[in-house]
Amino acid sequence: MASSELEALTQALARLPGLGPRSARRAVLHLIKKREGVLEPLLKALAEVSDTLSTCSTCGNVDTSDPCSICKDPRRDERLLCVVEEVADLWALDRSRLFPGRFHVLGGRLSALDGIRPEDLAIDSLIARLERGGIDEVVLAMNATLEGQTTAHYLAERLEKFPIRITQLAHGLPVGGELDYLDEGTLAQALRARRPVA
Repeated sequence: MASSELEALTQALARLPGLGPRSARRAVLHLIKKREGVLEPLLKALAEVSDTLSTCSTCGNVDTSDPCSICKDPRRDERLLCVVEEVADLWALDRSRLFPGRFHVLGGRLSALDGIRPEDLAIDSLIARLERGGIDEVVLAMNATLEGQTTAHYLAERLEKFPIRITQLAHGLPVGGELDYLDEGTLAQALRARRPVA
């Protein structure tokens, strides 16, 4: 049996997404086995992040500075704004290096079942950013779920008073996807969004 401290570490790791009790135990054993090469650098990095972690007052990103590194980056196109549900979505889009603009994190999506209303999201701060001007296009990058699409529709209605272009991420067939394995919703969206062959 492990000591209470090691058991507490295992339980703490098991609460992380994607790690169950068995995976957490394996991670703890790996950390112990590779103490100098893995555990100590991990502890140092966690301590540094814990001391400096903040939420960006401009976009809602999580970073070690406010404003965040994306909002401070002068190479970003200030006229393009991509609205996402969560910080994880921002990080995924930014990792692709395909979007040259700035971001805005809502902090969730509208959901009547979960009691999440417009005032629970960072919609007012989004509108305040648009009222300041300088933004030509807003990309609604909501997840392809019922709640995500409801949120996108609600935002499109709220933003239509601004002289901006409102776009949405395309939905449909994934690259490498086979029709036989796709769900009906994905197929329906792909058929609705079909375009002429060039």
